[in-house]
Order: sequence, then structure tokens, then C-alpha cells
Amino acid sequence: MIKFGHSVFALPFAVLAAFLASGGWPGWGKIGLIVGCMVLARNVAMTYNRVADAEIDKLNPRTSNRAIPAGLVSKRWAWGFIAVNSIGFIFVCGLFWKFYGNVWPVAFSVPVLGYLCLYSHLKRYTWFCHFWLGGAHSMAVLAGFIAIRPGSLGLGGIVLAVAVGCWTAGFDLIYAALDVEFDRRVGLYSLPAKVGVGRGLMISRILHGISIVGFGLSGFLLGLGWIFGLGVVLTGGLLVVEHWLVRAGDLRRVNLAFFTMNGMVSVVLAGFGFMDLISKRVYEWS
Repeated sequence: MIKFGHSVFALPFAVLAAFLASGGWPGWGKIGLIVGCMVLARNVAMTYNRVADAEIDKLNPRTSNRAIPAGLVSKRWAWGFIAVNSIGFIFVCGLFWKFYGNVWPVAFSVPVLGYLCLYSHLKRYTWFCHFWLGGAHSMAVLAGFIAIRPGSLGLGGIVLAVAVGCWTAGFDLIYAALDVEFDRRVGLYSLPAKVGVGRGLMISRILHGISIVGFGLSGFLLGLGWIFGLGVVLTGGLLVVEHWLVRAGDLRRVNLAFFTMNGMVSVVLAGFGFMDLISKRVYEWS
């Protein structure tokens, strides 16, 4: 029902934010807590989405084989899984307070879970759902800064969070193109269903263009150098390939564009961010 690989979209940005907030290596303890929070929150969000959409998934040929509509997992078990992971998330957030004196992660824990779960209902009411999902991934960046040192979240961190949000909303539009006819038939909201696949993909391209500008600007504001800049260029190339793979008349490679290319985007950009920070630290030591 949930793949650990799904963490690859937001987790690298949360860890990168932690590195940026600490100016280098944050320590194994804090990194472990951040990874734990990200996985637990992802489990809650995706399981809640599967429960909330179980009846819709059952009607959609593309999703009818998912765990709950296929009878592989019961709703009762899924609710239990949500409860366990929610408690675990709040508990791990509380460990920042206990061990590092930082109360903000646990203070925000319940509102964050509420935000993540609300996404599952928005497609029934508004096409803004894509941007709400973008906000969920933006929070990974904000949380990474706040978990390490709340005062470290400046304009650069906010710009990075907005760029991640635009990137996420953009690739969600690509994925939504698969369900345009179904969404229209059952009355669900999505931008591709509202404006058509072609225009939906054009909006996705615009959002991804904004995200690349945002990534570059955030690097400048955060004091990162040419290594991160190279990562931004490579990220731009990956997004160009992503949009080359998917066209209004040919959606056969959406899964390749959605999962593979976007997984590479987060890993590449965060990876080059890490290397940039490490190179600066090595230079300082020398």
C-alpha cells in the first residue's frame, strides 16, 4: 500500500534544509529524528489518502487494484496504522524538545498532520488541491530549518520552500492528466480536468520554470556556490526531459516522468547542495 521509495520526493529536501540550518553536519541524532518524522508523516498522509479515496479508487480502473479496494488491506487495519504512525510522529517530534530544547517540532506536529490529511478531501471541492500538495512538500523544507534552529529560517529558506512547492504542484499536474476523463465523469476537481490536458501540462511547465528560478535564487540567498548551481542546471535538464516524455496526446510514459524523473530531481538537487556545503567546510578547514 505504501512504498518506502515514496519518501524520496520530500525527504532529501528536509535533510538538505537541516544541513543548511546547521551550516554543515547537524549530527546523527537530529538527522535520525528528521528522517523518522518524515517517514512517519508520509505513512499517515498516504494511508489516510488511501482510506479517504477507497470508494473512488474502486471506481477508477487505474486505481482499483490498490490495497484497500482490492481487499488486500482492511480499512480497520489502515486506521490502526494511521493511529500508530500519528502517535509515533508526535512522539518523535517531542524528542527534539527533550534532547535539544526545541519545542517547535512538537508544537507544530498536530497541525502538520491535519494539513497533510486535509489534502485527501480537496479534490472533491477545488482544483487548488495540486498547490495544497505543493505546500505539503514545502513544509519539509521549513521543518528541516525549524527542527535544527528556528532562527535559521530566513528568506533563502522560504524561497527554497516555495520552489519545492512549485515543483511538486507541477509534477502533480502531470500525474493528474491520467485521470482527466474519470475526474470529469465523477465530478472530481483537477486543473487538467478543468482546462484540458494540454493546458494542464503547460501550467506544469510554467510551475517547473518558476521552481528552477527559485532553486537558483535560494542558492544565492543561502550562500551556496557553483556546485549547487550546477545541480540546479542538471535539475533543469531533468525537468526538460520529464516534459519531453509526456505530451497531451501521449501519456504512456507518465509513470516514468512522475516517479523516476522527479525522484532524480530531489536526489540530485539535495546531493549537490550537500557537496557544496561540504566543499565550503573543507575549504575553511584548509
